[in-house]
Amino acid sequence: MDIGSLDFWISLGKIVWVDLLLGGDNAVVIALAVRSLPPAQQRRAILWGTGAAIMMRVALTFVAAGLMSLPWLKLAGAGLLLYIGVTLLLPEKPHTAGEHAPISSIWSAMRTILMADLAMSVDNVLAVAAAAKGSLLLLVLGLGISIPIVIFGSTLLLRLIERLPVVIWLGAGLLGFIAGEIAVADAAAAEVTAGIAGWLGVSPGWLGVIAGAIGAGFVIMLGHLLLRRRQTLPPGGRTPPLRK
Repeated sequence: MDIGSLDFWISLGKIVWVDLLLGGDNAVVIALAVRSLPPAQQRRAILWGTGAAIMMRVALTFVAAGLMSLPWLKLAGAGLLLYIGVTLLLPEKPHTAGEHAPISSIWSAMRTILMADLAMSVDNVLAVAAAAKGSLLLLVLGLGISIPIVIFGSTLLLRLIERLPVVIWLGAGLLGFIAGEIAVADAAAAEVTAGIAGWLGVSPGWLGVIAGAIGAGFVIMLGHLLLRRRQTLPPGGRTPPLRK
């Protein structure tokens, strides 16, 4: 595709628009994953995590069509998002003396960012691949333009989390909502979801909303229960021995 053609710029605009629409989810994950780090490590984790996620998305774009046809893939991604949503609600355990806390925490945050992005990106990369029409230049340009948007969004959310801790719960609930939507869209569950939609008398789109609400409620409730359990345990995390 010629870089000077109108089709090239229209396609580039489509890619940037898709990335902007989907960048909010990534910004939420990044902000939640790095919130426990010191400010200096936060900036590094945001930059490294965003860059790694973008590169992974570029690689996934070339196999997106094949991935989309695999059954159970979205269900696995939904389960992963539920797990990440719950774990992001739990405070990190303090590091003991001798551990390299900053580096370990940065890599832990990056791992969380990549896992969540992988789970959410199967549909996203297919849309980008369709807009790029096989042009690697378009793909790289479009995703490159979206990087500062995601970085700015995650940095802004970090500041908001410092002022309003409830944003953490809203972000985790969003991951649960996305997990519910992904689960009912899996090819392996097509017959089951169609039957449930028919029984409820709703369209597949509304079934996704219902499943998303259930996923959000699951993450928030389980996170709340685990937090209460941690708060009732004595230091060391072990249940006190029974008195004779």
